[in-house]
Amino acid sequence: MLRMPLHLLSRAGKWLLVVWALFGWALAQSNLEIARQAVQDWQAGKYQVDPSQALGKPTEEAIRLLERSLAFPPVPRDLSVNLNAPLEDSTPRGTIVKFPATVAGRGGEVRVVIRGDEVTRIGFAPEGGLLPGWLKHPAAWALFVAFTLGWLVALRGDNVLARWWREGWGLLRQYRGLYLGINLGLYGLFALGGLVAYANPRLVQLMQELVGGALEQIGLGSALGGGVLGLALVIFYWNFTNGLVLTTAVPGLFLGIPALLFNAMRYFVLGFALSPVALPLANYLLHLPTMVVELQAYILATFGGMVLMLKTLRGEGYRAGLRALGLTVYLGGFFLLVGAWYEAFSILVLMRP
Repeated sequence: MLRMPLHLLSRAGKWLLVVWALFGWALAQSNLEIARQAVQDWQAGKYQVDPSQALGKPTEEAIRLLERSLAFPPVPRDLSVNLNAPLEDSTPRGTIVKFPATVAGRGGEVRVVIRGDEVTRIGFAPEGGLLPGWLKHPAAWALFVAFTLGWLVALRGDNVLARWWREGWGLLRQYRGLYLGINLGLYGLFALGGLVAYANPRLVQLMQELVGGALEQIGLGSALGGGVLGLALVIFYWNFTNGLVLTTAVPGLFLGIPALLFNAMRYFVLGFALSPVALPLANYLLHLPTMVVELQAYILATFGGMVLMLKTLRGEGYRAGLRALGLTVYLGGFFLLVGAWYEAFSILVLMRP
């Protein structure tokens, strides 16, 4: 058998390393150039798709149009991108090239996802998402633990928090029929959405991408680095401020009906998007307690809005109804607190691969 001299073999190995390095460098350059051109084309409107074009189209074509509209959202106004300072990451979804960017003075980055030689997604992600910076501070996590323990201890004593707790549950007993009816209606819509999802699993996957993109924009993805404490705080903050207060309690101030209608739509859409048809069954079952507990919080505040309407129409006064709504928001906040701790634990521990 012929054998290559060692010095020739060593020289050949060095040349192979050089060729391999040049190949990797050329590939990286190619990705960067593709990404730069894609950002320029995106800003020029090349990728833009109007989601309304999907109306009246066959299902498959409509889904493709919706997928493209989600993958290439409209360019934010006042977007400024620095194409000369890219960062490149390799992920299972493909290569992600990030360019520093600002929108109306707020920092962030434009992300371009490349799979093979094809650009599959472009979008602006604000720095820190929509969450306030203090949520990421360890001191905030410690205060959240103290807040949780303090609330639990207070409920066992004779104080204002314990009295509000008892008064809130008394309200549920007083209007038992209304409370049970809202539970049946909203949980029923959630279940109906999950069943309807089986008719079109691909559309469910599209909805999940939409939800995932929204969570990324909010900044929940970055909260994973804070562990269970940090993630639980972020989940509770977002669900309480935006879910319970802004989109349930505030509409509930207008005699309850807007909150009921909004949550009817929300529960159906959530049931559709979180259907087990497009999720691993084990993950769905582990996440089910989160959905039941957190959705109950919005049911409580919706119920409070309807009680406000009844008390106002029956002559007890808007102020009495407003107190009822406040009590149900208080009960709902506790449900969100419990749900946030479980959700963070299930995501980072129970569902961890």
